[in-house]
Amino acid sequence: MGLALAGRAGARLADIFGISVSRSTVLRLVEAMPEPQTSAPRVVGIDEYAMRKGRVYGTVLVDVETRRPVDLLPDREAATVAAWLAECPAIEVVCRDRAPFFAEGASTGAPTAVQVADRFHLWRNLGEAAERCVSRHRSCLRAPFAAPGSESVTTPPAAETGVSPWPTGHRFADRTREKHAIVQGMLGEGHSRRAVARELRMTYRTVQRLADAATPEDLFQGQWQNRRTKLDDFKPYLHERWAEGCTNAWTLWKEIQTHGYSGGYGAVRAYLRPFRDAMPRTRPPSPRTVAGWILTHPDALAENERLKLKSVLTHCPELDALAGHVRSFGQMLTQLRGERLPEWIKAVRADDLPSLHTFANGLERDLAAVTAGLTLPWSSGVVEGHVNRIKMIKRQMYGRAGFKLLRKRVLLAS
Repeated sequence: MGLALAGRAGARLADIFGISVSRSTVLRLVEAMPEPQTSAPRVVGIDEYAMRKGRVYGTVLVDVETRRPVDLLPDREAATVAAWLAECPAIEVVCRDRAPFFAEGASTGAPTAVQVADRFHLWRNLGEAAERCVSRHRSCLRAPFAAPGSESVTTPPAAETGVSPWPTGHRFADRTREKHAIVQGMLGEGHSRRAVARELRMTYRTVQRLADAATPEDLFQGQWQNRRTKLDDFKPYLHERWAEGCTNAWTLWKEIQTHGYSGGYGAVRAYLRPFRDAMPRTRPPSPRTVAGWILTHPDALAENERLKLKSVLTHCPELDALAGHVRSFGQMLTQLRGERLPEWIKAVRADDLPSLHTFANGLERDLAAVTAGLTLPWSSGVVEGHVNRIKMIKRQMYGRAGFKLLRKRVLLAS
């Protein structure tokens, strides 16, 4: 199908130039073109490419030193890779990802070559493990955060002092303050008390009380004046626990019950409502976001992100340990200090981080290649670039190119 399409395209191009030729002739000419002559590679990179994503895959081999593709294979089977490598005895280094079929093929076809695990794939695998670790501690992401120069959201409002039994935020107190301000304002504009009563639809007596009061607090009298409640003796404890981060009213009610409180849950909930209203309505960061912060160098984080990450790590020792391990691995990777890998794996196993333990187990199964990847300067970056170029060529051929034509185009266009 792909060859036929290419042949028709070539025939149409020939028509434009006034050349009479069939598509079969064009395909024969393309197939007859000699392949570029390349020297035997010493350092080869191997990766897969998709003929049909999720179904059919092939293998691309690249000379890492010259950065040119040397061959395309129709599948990604270990036997096919091993057969190709066996025909190139000059190969000394094989750069690959951690796919088992490439590891097996390289071990069989080039047993004396040094296998190098790609650093990009190692870092990506670590990122996936870190995100799983953060997801296991999702509750720690709700840790309160305070911007610099502002009060911490965990600090509850101070207990009301003074003689007013109705604090700001109480519906009766706010309504009285509002009416007092309106009446005083209309009287200041020259309206009579009776005119104010008619305008506001109040009784004359109510207007008279509001007009005679110098402040709204003078009207706060009655059964609530200086009245003690069962909760008064436990308010300092509620303030202390709220400041420590416990903001669940039910939990706090249960706690003060053990200290002798005999009142109901509703009183505790009502008392804590102003505290909760003072907290910012912000959604905690997602595990992927926090994992991204952990994987980013601290100097590259924005100030706001750095402070939020610091707040999360302060409230979760496991995530703090995770961040330390990720940064240690990042130093190994960027400084090519692969000899420190066994020590790093040992440190990881000392912490309760199951997802990171799984990542460490995978490193140990491929320890030689991973150590080489963290020590030698070779990587598969150039191979990834050619995989992207193969995708472009496939799109130019409408994704229906046959393997022979695709291979010829990749090798000739490099």
